[in-house]
Amino acid sequence: MIKSMKKVLTTLALMVAVGTAAQASAETLVNGAGATFPYPLYSKWFTEYAKIDKGVKFNYQSIGSGGGIKQISAQTVDFGASDKFLSDEELKAAPGKLIHIPTVMGAVVVTYNVPGVGTGLKLNSEDLANIYLGKITMWNDPKIADDNKGVKLPAKPIIVVHRSDGSGTTSIFTDYLTGVNADWAKKVGKGASVKWPVGLGGKGNEGVAGQIKTTPYSIGYVELAYAFENKLPYAWLKNKAGVFIEPSIKSTSAAAAAAVKQMPADYRISLVNQPGKDAYPVVGFTWLLVYEQQKDPAKGKHLVEFLNWAMTKGQKMAAPMLYAPLPESVVKMVQKTVKTLK
Repeated sequence: MIKSMKKVLTTLALMVAVGTAAQASAETLVNGAGATFPYPLYSKWFTEYAKIDKGVKFNYQSIGSGGGIKQISAQTVDFGASDKFLSDEELKAAPGKLIHIPTVMGAVVVTYNVPGVGTGLKLNSEDLANIYLGKITMWNDPKIADDNKGVKLPAKPIIVVHRSDGSGTTSIFTDYLTGVNADWAKKVGKGASVKWPVGLGGKGNEGVAGQIKTTPYSIGYVELAYAFENKLPYAWLKNKAGVFIEPSIKSTSAAAAAAVKQMPADYRISLVNQPGKDAYPVVGFTWLLVYEQQKDPAKGKHLVEFLNWAMTKGQKMAAPMLYAPLPESVVKMVQKTVKTLK
């Protein structure tokens, strides 16, 4: 009796193992890599989508936009992710036609660790550029103090933190600084990687947030969700209309409102320093990069279905995670674009 029972249990175990293996082999794995900027939201999306489509699993590596562009260009992943749109040269160098799919919008915030100073430190664009140029070096510099009456700023050196990897967040931030400061434009410029005049490097939005959290008197830039998750204060920046604006879903959407009227068919557009008194000045789209002609039909089918889901159900998950959903007009454009993927 015991022997026969053991035999039955062994047979059942084998059946379960075979069933599990068959299920695993039937599951399509779609690999992606790139931007850290949207990583908190993408993690949520991939987890929720797996509950709907049991036949696919998304594996996403948060390695920075530069890495994502390299990997999709080399076709070592099924999709890339970037907060920097590709140049004409980068698109020509790709082995096939790459499509930019905007997913959400986010704010790049200036965060800091100044004991006794909470969220709401006011910084104008000129002073922020000069901090990153190494021209303003002390927290109690009169230029900062002038915009922050009643705030006790310490007589301590400012420790500047920036990204060390190729980064779309850096691309958005330096695009903004280039537009507001002629000296920055001339000496440093914009891009996913730049030659920083001063500061310490951190890898990914995670790395910069970690550096700020553990380094008193530091300043850095991260996507809003990372500041929020790490309970880090963030600055109110002076916008093009001369108003100090708090980064939020509302002020991010206000920045996009003007730009989307001129939305190009390939979605390659900058949202920084947009007009309007309610617009936060350091905002960007984040894009998924996919080939129009998919190499693997099974993966391509799952990717198209996921993108359609992201434009509908996925958009509703954006705001609670501090990303601004796409304007309705852009969603409709993207849905048409997704239909062109083969």
